[in-house]
Amino acid sequence: MEQVWARGERAFSLLECQGGRRRGCCSAGSEEEGAFTMMFANKKHFTAAIVGALVALSIIALVLSLVRIEDVTLPPTVKYGMVFDAGSSHTSLFVYEWDSDKENDTGVVSQTLCCDVQGQGISSYANDPPKAGDSLRECLDKALKVIPAAKQRDVPAYLGATAGMRLLREQNSSAADQVLAEVAKTMRDYPVAFKGARILTGEEEGAYGWITINYLLESFTKYSPKAHTWLHPEAANIFGALDLGGASTQISFMPEGSGINWNEASRFMLYGYNYDIYTHSYLCYGQNEMLKRLAKQLIAAFSAFYYNFKFLNLTEGQPLATVRETIESFCTRSWEDLSSSYPEENPERLPKYCTNANYILTLLLDAYKFNETSWNNIFFQMKAGSANVGWTLGYMLNLTNMIPAEAPVQLKGHEPSLWAAAVVFIILTLALGLAALLLLLWV
Repeated sequence: MEQVWARGERAFSLLECQGGRRRGCCSAGSEEEGAFTMMFANKKHFTAAIVGALVALSIIALVLSLVRIEDVTLPPTVKYGMVFDAGSSHTSLFVYEWDSDKENDTGVVSQTLCCDVQGQGISSYANDPPKAGDSLRECLDKALKVIPAAKQRDVPAYLGATAGMRLLREQNSSAADQVLAEVAKTMRDYPVAFKGARILTGEEEGAYGWITINYLLESFTKYSPKAHTWLHPEAANIFGALDLGGASTQISFMPEGSGINWNEASRFMLYGYNYDIYTHSYLCYGQNEMLKRLAKQLIAAFSAFYYNFKFLNLTEGQPLATVRETIESFCTRSWEDLSSSYPEENPERLPKYCTNANYILTLLLDAYKFNETSWNNIFFQMKAGSANVGWTLGYMLNLTNMIPAEAPVQLKGHEPSLWAAAVVFIILTLALGLAALLLLLWV
């Protein structure tokens, strides 16, 4: 109470002094009043200084935030796709990826994964169709490990069956349908955009194989480091494609002239250009079917050509005469000599190399009419770069034409140094404003 009264008395004394009712009491009050007035003036100057600093810092931050801003295009997103190659002797899964912006409506596709399914081809499960679907699970699990989880449900997934299933459909269409149904059932269990499981025609298989080989050899498009873009090679060599599988063989090429039998021709638009190719498939002329017929004394995927000639070291462009001599020399060796010379080779496969090599030679020379001169135009390949040669890459490449391209995303971009400076001034502005507010409230 005394403190309150004292404060009240001092206030009253100040009022009296100001009114002249008390003399000799204003000296101490005047000192206090002067100090108060000075503090109030200093506070006004301090506030003005802070406001000025805040305005200056804000203007600097604003200027740094707005100068030298450019439109920046974000990198395209990556899209994925998967294709099962269900051949007559085995099945393989391929995962591909390409940038979402594409080039002239076609994706620049690269192989991300190749997984060989354990066991034989799906046609071998005609008597137990559920096993056909179960056989795919291991490779599907591996595929999901290389595809980001956020993208998996948008990944188109296909299964294409070739000659083995074509033969099964001719022999037992109901069994073929059941095998495909079980395969589809399994693939629908996985978080991908399953698009179907079907049997390709021989012509489709050959045509997609033709696309694959010419794409990998850069006949359709080629990256130009100077232009930083993909260009159409003006003087590109367009290759024909020969594919020897277990149950069929295919030939595909661009014929010269206009005499095309359109019943056996296909048209594709790739990277903005049209291609008309001839393709024909010979069912039951694959190497396995040939061996079956040979065993019954009825006569005498790119992989069979390559593997057989690779075993004989004939894939390096040797002349036809050397090829003939090598095959003949190999076929005249005794079984004891061969088995001791190739101890690590599968004993079930070793006896077949002679027969397969002679069949390939007969197919190329007598059926496809290559000769001493044109033989040098044949190249035996199973891979080009990091991708397998086969129909699946061409299939995926063609399908990218049907997947809409995504427009590039553009944002406003800043130089890192200017952006960092703007952030520093913004932080200083906020810190100074907060400090000034606390100081004013305290005073």
